[in-house]
Amino acid sequence: MNESDVRERLATVQDPDLGDDIVSLGLVNDIDIEAEANVVRISLALGAPFSPHESAIAGDVRDALADAPLDVELSASIPDDLSADDQVLPGVQNVIAVASGKGGVGKSTMAVNIAAGLSELGARVGLFDADVYGPNVPRMVSAEERPQTDGETIVPPEKFGVKLMSMDFLTGEDDPVIWRGPMVHKIITQLVEDVEWGELDYLVMDLPPGTGDTQLTILQTLPLTGAVIVTTPQEVALDDAVKGLRMFGKHDTNVLGVAENMAGFRCPDCGGFHEIFGSGGGKALATEHELPFLGGVPLDPAVRTGGDDGDPVVLDDGETADAFKLIVENVANNAGIVRRRGTSEKR
Repeated sequence: MNESDVRERLATVQDPDLGDDIVSLGLVNDIDIEAEANVVRISLALGAPFSPHESAIAGDVRDALADAPLDVELSASIPDDLSADDQVLPGVQNVIAVASGKGGVGKSTMAVNIAAGLSELGARVGLFDADVYGPNVPRMVSAEERPQTDGETIVPPEKFGVKLMSMDFLTGEDDPVIWRGPMVHKIITQLVEDVEWGELDYLVMDLPPGTGDTQLTILQTLPLTGAVIVTTPQEVALDDAVKGLRMFGKHDTNVLGVAENMAGFRCPDCGGFHEIFGSGGGKALATEHELPFLGGVPLDPAVRTGGDDGDPVVLDDGETADAFKLIVENVANNAGIVRRRGTSEKR
């Protein structure tokens, strides 16, 4: 087989989201045939490691060459000349912001479970608690280890395979953070640039609620792949979620979708399902703004106890864990769509 033969077979592999084959979309970086070793090495422009859809593309490539007289070796990367110029986080493939228009909707819970879920899939993950005024991620994952530093760089601790950084590590217990905007900008930038994140597939950022200085700093400083908007079903939360959507829209940031928290409660005694905060609000919001609906997570005491005891629910079994896992998979899939579409358009 020669390169033309291999490319012809790859042209039968369809991208499940972009509506064309991977050759026409420009998602084949390189084909290298080493006849002596009986090997064909194929580099694919896939940018969301361990996302189900990109794993399926890789599987389809192997199937397309299954009867070829060559062993297939696959690799995946977005070429450097097609990546963003911003090198603030050169070792991080995807920066995903988790945001909400208001507090109390379970945004930090969603961020923790997305990060832990991505790690469980096999990805290299970091979690940056960017809620300067109310950091609580270390408590939610029972992170007892503190960051280490040599005076110049900060080495983040790990929990559940996730590298952690939070303002909570740097302040005294119960000390309030009373800073103006410029100081917030400085500390966020420093925490991002001075932390040894290493090579990460995903850096999940738990933003504070609202649309203030921290969000603006991150939007202006970091190369975001996209954002996840967290809401609850009731109208007051949906109204504030729209403000978050508009904030990202004004800064040309992709929104990966809307995740709904507290989407009903299943009574453990009677088995009945009660829509305490209404129903369908998150999905309706996504539909109205032509965005993906990532999924809904029910009210479940396990979410609270997991947040208190430091064990993310997504790592367990059951209805609520499955709901979080679906959201994790959708986030990864939609990040992949953003990266592949960007690569295809630049080519």
